[in-house]
Amino acid sequence: METVIGILAVLAGIIGILGSILPALPGPPLSWAGMLLLFFWGGTNGQGEEMSLTILLVMLGVTIIVSILDYLVPAYLTKVTGGSKAAEWGTFIGMIVGIIFFPPWGMITGSVLGAFLAEIIFADKKGGEAIKSAMGSFLGFLVGTGLKLVACGVMMYYIIVYL
Repeated sequence: METVIGILAVLAGIIGILGSILPALPGPPLSWAGMLLLFFWGGTNGQGEEMSLTILLVMLGVTIIVSILDYLVPAYLTKVTGGSKAAEWGTFIGMIVGIIFFPPWGMITGSVLGAFLAEIIFADKKGGEAIKSAMGSFLGFLVGTGLKLVACGVMMYYIIVYL
């Protein structure tokens, strides 16, 4: 049973890391679920010590904060660079379309192109303003993704340590 729990925890960590990049998967919550499995089913480190409740709760706090920031940072950076709600939606829709039709690079180019087109079509902005907004939206996406990747990477570290 412990082997099955270990495999499930590692899979949750790996899928969590993938979910940090792919929009359909909740990355940090999945990685934290992997830690939770090891906490309840007796994961220990090399010295035989069990995972502490403190580590688990700190990582839960990180998961919550990163998940909230993933929504706030892109909106903030889009707003700071003069972007509209259309740019935010364009980034998200462009990223999904890009990853479906041109993986993996389509996610990046799709998000920038989506924000740019949304600003031109729906917000009636000129080329230069639309590019600035698209870059702000894209930067927000990168920051959010980076935060999730770091959080999931740390949680994967703990999953491996406590196998």
